[in-house]
Amino acid sequence: MVNSPRMNFHLLPDLLLRSILFYYFCIMNDKIKPIFNKRIFWDVNFEQIDYDAKANFVIERVFERGDVEDIRNCRRYYGDEKVTAALLHAKYLPLQTIHFASAIIDKPLNEFRCYILRQLNPGLFPY
Repeated sequence: MVNSPRMNFHLLPDLLLRSILFYYFCIMNDKIKPIFNKRIFWDVNFEQIDYDAKANFVIERVFERGDVEDIRNCRRYYGDEKVTAALLHAKYLPLQTIHFASAIIDKPLNEFRCYILRQLNPGLFPY
């Protein structure tokens, strides 16, 4: 028999697993920016938006002015926990957006900060 270099086949699954995990974390750390309609961010420079630093602004604006596909992209990018926290702590949302967000994240209205602030500051009495 010819002396050939001996391969440690028991180490192969470990090396394969390490390389798969390395590539997975490299890909997952570089998130692909979500694609939103430009009309949502009509008052800011759309190309300059930092989706990670201004996450609360982006989430509130997408839920306020976006359509269903924009909301899906927002939830995919930020995750349900971050979206829920941003919506629950928002200072102002229109009433229909509060009801819509309440249905999507399955939280009662009285947990929304903007709903509580709206109740504390009622509008003028309609005559």
